[in-house]
Amino acid sequence: MALKSPLARVKETFGGKDKLVDAIVALLGSGDEPKDDMRRRLLGAANSKLVRLHGVATQVKEIGGRDKLADAAAQELGRGKDKDYVAKLGTFSSGKLVDILQSARRRNQRKGAAPAIAAKGAAAGKVKRASAAASLAAAGPKKKSGPAKRG
Repeated sequence: MALKSPLARVKETFGGKDKLVDAIVALLGSGDEPKDDMRRRLLGAANSKLVRLHGVATQVKEIGGRDKLADAAAQELGRGKDKDYVAKLGTFSSGKLVDILQSARRRNQRKGAAPAIAAKGAAAGKVKRASAAASLAAAGPKKKSGPAKRG
């Protein structure tokens, strides 16, 4: 199944670019710039960028803000107690934090789904290494071979 174009996704999901921009402005809030200026600037952006921006803004809002997003990313990475690392994550953009969080969740999901396979492979590797070491010990020391003589 082929992916739909960004324009088709905007029309299907939101009904048009104006409605998507209104949804993004509502999610982001005004910040320093007036809502009318932000709306005008977003109307000039590409549809794919707007869809991505809406996805990031909804995920940030679901988690509870940028600070909680940085904390959640650090927890998923296993570094939740490292205050300096969490502070550094707080300087990243929202989009980068969402990407870090998603990739860490996928990585943890893969690790959690296959621990039995990894344990089985590690046990088999130990047996192979032990048998190889035993066969080398039984063979005795190797003799050094010198350069071939020409005759």
